[in-house]
Parts: sequence; structure tokens; C-alpha cells
Amino acid sequence: MSHRSELVRQLVERGFLHQATDLEGLDALAADQRITAYIGFDCTADSLHVGNLVGIMLLRLVQRTGHRPIALVGGGTTKVGDPSGKDESRQLLDDATLATYIAGVRRSLEAFLQFGDGPGDALLVNNDQWLRELRYIDFLREYGRHFTINRMLTFDSVRLRLDREQPLTFLEFNYMVMQAYDFLELARRYDCRLQMGGSDQWGNIVNGVELARRVDGRTLFGATTPLITTATGAKMGKTAAGAVWLNEHRLPAFDYWQYWRNVDDADVGRFLRLFTELPLDEIAKLEALQGAELNEAKIVLADEATRLCRGEAAARDAADAARAVFSSQGGVSDTGDAAGLPTTEVPRAEFLTGINVADLLNRTGLAASKGEARRLIRGGGARLNDARVDDEALMVDTAHLEGDQLTLSAGRKRHVRVRAV
Repeated sequence: MSHRSELVRQLVERGFLHQATDLEGLDALAADQRITAYIGFDCTADSLHVGNLVGIMLLRLVQRTGHRPIALVGGGTTKVGDPSGKDESRQLLDDATLATYIAGVRRSLEAFLQFGDGPGDALLVNNDQWLRELRYIDFLREYGRHFTINRMLTFDSVRLRLDREQPLTFLEFNYMVMQAYDFLELARRYDCRLQMGGSDQWGNIVNGVELARRVDGRTLFGATTPLITTATGAKMGKTAAGAVWLNEHRLPAFDYWQYWRNVDDADVGRFLRLFTELPLDEIAKLEALQGAELNEAKIVLADEATRLCRGEAAARDAADAARAVFSSQGGVSDTGDAAGLPTTEVPRAEFLTGINVADLLNRTGLAASKGEARRLIRGGGARLNDARVDDEALMVDTAHLEGDQLTLSAGRKRHVRVRAV
């Protein structure tokens, strides 16, 4: 099927589209005029992570095709908590913490979107500006009557919690009504016509489309993206070391680059389409590579994804650091620039007396605890200056320094530079 609008064509061709309320109508609208579209982000940390990246790239695509994106931060709804995909209630946050998190979310988004006052510039909108003013009885009378408990109980976000016998508070049950109201408010304030989100948000999005039709007689549209998991079935953006954060203070650029460099072979083509802006014909050539040559495609993916998130210089430094770290045997190379490696600074005086290697693995973040560090050593996964560490009692001292630094590794993929200061 051919599409009139560049927006819908790329949504389909790049694999962003899972469901839509009226794709033909949306296509016609986007072909004839600039539209405004939004995605909501809950404020649960001071950075977004790779699990949010499909939505972010979707907003970027909206902007690149000449339309206006809105990133809605849930300063109001975060106080309630979205039950979608959750097995337990979310911890409620105070206003000061929410403000810190919202600032961090904006930093994540600014790497991908152009914010400003122009007709195609992105907007950051906080739904707390209208939710905090709601009068409860008036809200229930005006909007609550458009929602039936019978239908709300059929939504996956609710049904799965009940099936698992996990508690679902009345506070969280209100979330879907509030999200529907968000869409109505954005339509009224900014002429927002499209809400997008993950496939688990389908019910909430449809609620907003229907609420606007019933209350204001507006025609709005909804679209969802497929659930993005890795080829192994794991949730996107989750690793053994934790979330893959977008902001530098949460995760160094080298580790971000490494995440993309080490994706499963089966994910390369799909991730190139979703998380880079390379032409589709170039992506087709890259994903057609076989065997060891596919590593070239993974490096392109890592370079492009890191460039979008962290900038050209950070991507180049991370790639240079990777070349410095990995020789043909997977060890530390004598060539290249390791400046992009995550660095932990340690007072030189501590090297004079010696630091237990398990303590140092924990201190650099290569192991979450000293116990995990010892298990890493027993399993043969710890390396010091590319030499395997077999002794849990090893004391790292000035003899291990090469100049003023050393390299500590957990397996073949995670490395930290330790510098004496």
C-alpha cells in the first residue's frame, strides 16, 4: 500500500507501526498539513533510557518529516503511576524530586529534538499544569461518565495485574482516565491530533480518541509501536549491569557505544531501521552481511546510535577507545586512543599500600558487590591490564600502573580505566 505522507510512509517502512485507529485518515491529514503529535514520558528517574528510545526516535521522525512533536512529561500522572506492565505500585514522588527528574528527562530529549518556539519546534509540556487544577467532583461528572468499569477491566494493564493477584490501587486505576484527559487537553491547547506510544498503551490511547469525540466532537488519531524486545526475548535496554541510560552522568559514552556494538546478530537490521537515520537501501546492504563481516554493521549501528544520543565527538571517542581496548584476540591493544573509556580516579596513596582487586572491581562498577567481584574472579572473567586475575586476594599496587593508569576488565566487553591521582 502506498502512502501520501512522508510521516506514515516512514512509520511503516522503518517498522515503527503496530496499530493505528485510522491510518488512512492520519495519512491524508499528514499529507495535507502540519500536524502535532505527542508521546508521554513518566518522570521516574533523572534520565530516560534505551527502553524509551523508540518513542524518542518516533518524535524525532515526526519533526524530521515537517510536523511538530510534543513530549508530555507526566508531572501529574507520575504522582499516580501507570499500571501498564507493572507488577506493583510505583513509589510516589515529592515535588522536588519530580522537578529534578523532569529536568533530566529534558536533557535526554534535547539530544534528539529541536525545542523552540517555531511552528515545527518540539514542545516539552507538563500535564501537572492542568491536572493539579482539577476539581474532583466536576471532573468525575464531566469526564468519568464516559468510562465504564466493565471496559476498563478488559485492558491488559489492569487485567494482568488482577490475574497475577497483584494489588492495583484506586489511585492507579484513575491513570487511564487522566491519560485520556491529557489527549483532550493537548488537542484543545495545541491542536494536537495524534497520540503515539508502545503497544501496551493502546487502550489508553483509544480512550483519549473516544473521549475527544464524545466531549468536543474532535477527530483525533492514535498509533502504537510494537513491543521492542531483543532476539533473545529480553526487554529492550536491560542488561546484567542495569538500564542503558541516555544521559552521560548515568552511563559513559563508551558503555553506551558498547551496548549497540554487542547486540545480537538477528537484531542488527531492525535496530538500524529504528535507531539510526541511515537510508533504507544502505541498511539492507549492512544487514545482508554474514559471519564476521556483520560486525561491521554492528559498529555502524554503535557509531550512529551514539552520535544521535551523545554527539559526534563522543561517538568518535568511544569508537577509538574500543579499538584501543580490543586487539584481534579481544584484549587490550597497544594502538588507538583509550580516552573514551570510563575512568575511575583513585588516590595514588592507596596504590602504595595496595587495593584488593575485588574491592577495585566493585569500586569501578564492574561488579555490583564484592561478592559478585569474587565470583567474577573465580569464573575467570576478571582481567587486569589484559591479564587474567586468578587470586581473589591480589593487591593492586604501583607495580600494576602503566604510567599513572591501569585497565580493569569484566569479561571481554566491559572495561574501565583506573587512574592514579
